[in-house]
Amino acid sequence: MTTELRIGIVGLGNMGSGHAAYLAAGEVPGGVLAAVSDVREERLSWAKAAFGDSVKTYTSAREMFDSGEVDGVLICTPHYSHPEETIAALQAGLHVLVEKPAGVYTKQVKIMNEAAAASGRVFGIMFNQRTNPLYRKMRELIQTGELGDVRRINWIVTDWYRSQSYYDSGGWRATWEGEGGGVLMNQSPHNLDLWQWVTGLMPTRIRAFCGFGKHRDIEVENDVTAYAEYSNGATGVFITSTVDAPGTNRLEITGDRGKLVAEDGKLTFWRLRTPESEFNRTYAGGFGSPETWRIDVPVPGGEPNQHRAVTRNWVDAIAGRAPLESPGEEGIKGLALANAMLLSAWTDGWVELPLDDEQYYRELQARIAASTAGKDQAAAGRTLDVKGTH
Repeated sequence: MTTELRIGIVGLGNMGSGHAAYLAAGEVPGGVLAAVSDVREERLSWAKAAFGDSVKTYTSAREMFDSGEVDGVLICTPHYSHPEETIAALQAGLHVLVEKPAGVYTKQVKIMNEAAAASGRVFGIMFNQRTNPLYRKMRELIQTGELGDVRRINWIVTDWYRSQSYYDSGGWRATWEGEGGGVLMNQSPHNLDLWQWVTGLMPTRIRAFCGFGKHRDIEVENDVTAYAEYSNGATGVFITSTVDAPGTNRLEITGDRGKLVAEDGKLTFWRLRTPESEFNRTYAGGFGSPETWRIDVPVPGGEPNQHRAVTRNWVDAIAGRAPLESPGEEGIKGLALANAMLLSAWTDGWVELPLDDEQYYRELQARIAASTAGKDQAAAGRTLDVKGTH
């Protein structure tokens, strides 16, 4: 006889409400929605109306953690509180699945990771794009050596369009104090995680240029172009924006044996018959290039609800049925890239990795202190439907 994992949700905003809906519908075998917490009474009233008396409601996350009613929690609060809530839940003996990003700055996330390592609990992060069959196939082709040594990584991901009404939907949004950043902290954590997860590479240094409040009335970055260098000689360019319409999502990874291109849900492998390094060493004809074959790589179908897929894997990992595919400790990698890009733009120079955590923290605090956003961070915002987003 199996026992279902009793799951609590901390925060019933956009993402928390979406997670609660599929859990309550029984779409995660082995898991059941047992409780929710939110500081806003109207969201708790919504939960009572939607899920009935079988789901407990709490105005305090700590009260829920100590209630004995839950075995694990999904943390879906604003970014700054992710490490604090995660640490409290782990110390209460609960398993944790935290929404992205892991936190706002690496200094606090390191402390969270230490707490997770000491807890003995299963700690995951909602990197739902890791379940996307297209990116999983790219990772496989690189890990197995099919692409050869990675030489160049170019990703233009500007299909994160957000209107002013989106930014106005919550007092914490698009401010240094409330959100800790813009597109790098809210939309692109998925892409930054994949940038290093798919290739298995972290840059040694980054130079970035950011547009702050470009075409929008916000103070944080919403348009970014970054250049990265790697220890193996590879280079990378990462471009993201929330103001392009229509946007583009094209990831190119070039290796010694060809080039992978992911776009429009399709994966193309431009495979060299002879590795470039070998062709260059042996070819004596002057003008010429390696013979190239276009291969339309078959990508298997995947779980249509990627968030649900991550939650299912987390529940299975807790039960010992599967390895955890999105370990929470790995959230610091993409966050370090985001922090490095912002620090580079702020200081108008190169940023070496590993990141100087203290320098980034000081620079962020200076921007919080100088903020003129004038928003009430405690203001109740609108809860938006996240269906169709990433």
